[in-house]
Amino acid sequence: MAAVTAGPAGPGTPGVPGPRNRYADLLRVLAIGLVVLGHWLLTSVSYRGGRLSGASAMAAVGWSGRATLLFQVMPVFFLVGGYANALSWTRRQAGGATWARWVRHRAIRLLRPTTVFVAAAVAAVTAGRLLGADPAELALAAWGVALQLWFLPVYLLLIALTPALHAAHRRWGLAVPALLALGAAGVDAGLLGARLPGIGYANYLLVWGTMHQWGFAWQDGTLTRRGPARWRWRPWALAAGGAVTLGGLLAWGPFGINMVGTAGRANNTIPPSVALLAFAAVQAGLLIAAEPAMSRLLARGRLWRAVSWLNGRVLTVYLWHMVPVVLVAVALYPTGVLGQPALGSAGWWALRVAWIAALAVVLVPAAVFLARFERPLWRPAPAPARARAAPGSSRLGAAVLAVGIAAAGAALASIAVSGFAPDGSVAAGSVAAYGGGMLLTFLAGRRLPGRPARSPVVMTEPSPLPPRRSTYAEREINGGSRF
Repeated sequence: MAAVTAGPAGPGTPGVPGPRNRYADLLRVLAIGLVVLGHWLLTSVSYRGGRLSGASAMAAVGWSGRATLLFQVMPVFFLVGGYANALSWTRRQAGGATWARWVRHRAIRLLRPTTVFVAAAVAAVTAGRLLGADPAELALAAWGVALQLWFLPVYLLLIALTPALHAAHRRWGLAVPALLALGAAGVDAGLLGARLPGIGYANYLLVWGTMHQWGFAWQDGTLTRRGPARWRWRPWALAAGGAVTLGGLLAWGPFGINMVGTAGRANNTIPPSVALLAFAAVQAGLLIAAEPAMSRLLARGRLWRAVSWLNGRVLTVYLWHMVPVVLVAVALYPTGVLGQPALGSAGWWALRVAWIAALAVVLVPAAVFLARFERPLWRPAPAPARARAAPGSSRLGAAVLAVGIAAAGAALASIAVSGFAPDGSVAAGSVAAYGGGMLLTFLAGRRLPGRPARSPVVMTEPSPLPPRRSTYAEREINGGSRF
């Protein structure tokens, strides 16, 4: 079995990725835990007049804005995602993979469990409609379980751009995220100063893309390279620069301390702001600086096995974690099992323990079962000699893939904004667009029926061992993670 080592990834041989980084997996697991806890903690459900309703408790909890400095962990997903994408692309590119082949592989790994979630949501809305559920309640529930889907279109775009952005990183290094950050600041100036309509959408790429580029710099050692002392200060400099910038923006700018919603004149997440980017710089710098110490802890086999098991279920938990909110609310609030003390009161906080426990009881077994849909589709070639096609992949296949990813991403963005049932019935247009996009993405790399395979120029790589079925752990090392 291939060795899986702990410890920070050093620079190694230029262009050759190092072993799997256990610390990156730990960050992903901790981040999803905070996402789930934060959403569950501050989701308030009420039942009055025979109708269920729900809202965020942040407005009633005065200190919740400051608490977002702990619970805003989406930058971690993009940081670790950049690390994983750089590792995967570097490996596959060295093996002769093309843009289309790699992007399709990564996109399907993300979309496969997402498709199961979308299909289940559509079936649930349809069933609710047939059973006579109140359209307003159905629309609210279908919107609540779809909110987290906003992440997927942004991440799909960054997957598609990874080969180009990674090439830019290898040529210009940290100048790339610096330029993206300057662009984000310019967008905020145009949005808040000149009030230019629509310009804010650019920050979904510029802000989250900057964090993704930091992941590249982490993976190849640009931020952490061993050797002369002059390299070791970079994570701390990133954190210090972010702290100074964030302090200035909060003190003299229009931004508030709430990193997950509206505060002051500017919303820090819709679209993501330069203040959120400065916060992410602090977060990323400190987390990367902590890597050596944390990696030593992860050298312990028991802890690593737990992290590895949980890491294989991160996307499933992310997609499904709001579904228990709907199920538990329907089961326990109309029946009076859960009381309804005043929002933000001591009684309300006391009931949070029972609330979170009930949600966990529903989510844990569901996540264990549904995690099977996260398994990667790619398998190493079983033949003793692997064939690597000569350069020049089908332009048509690449075009179909691009259209498929664009359609799926746009549909997911629409569902994240409006929900699965904006008017109490299935959002047929968005669901159909998603299905079409997923189908095109899947078909982009397949040969048409009846069409003979082309005879590519082949280079063989002799294998010293007889073929065997690879383990899941080995496929993870070779293929990276969904995020």
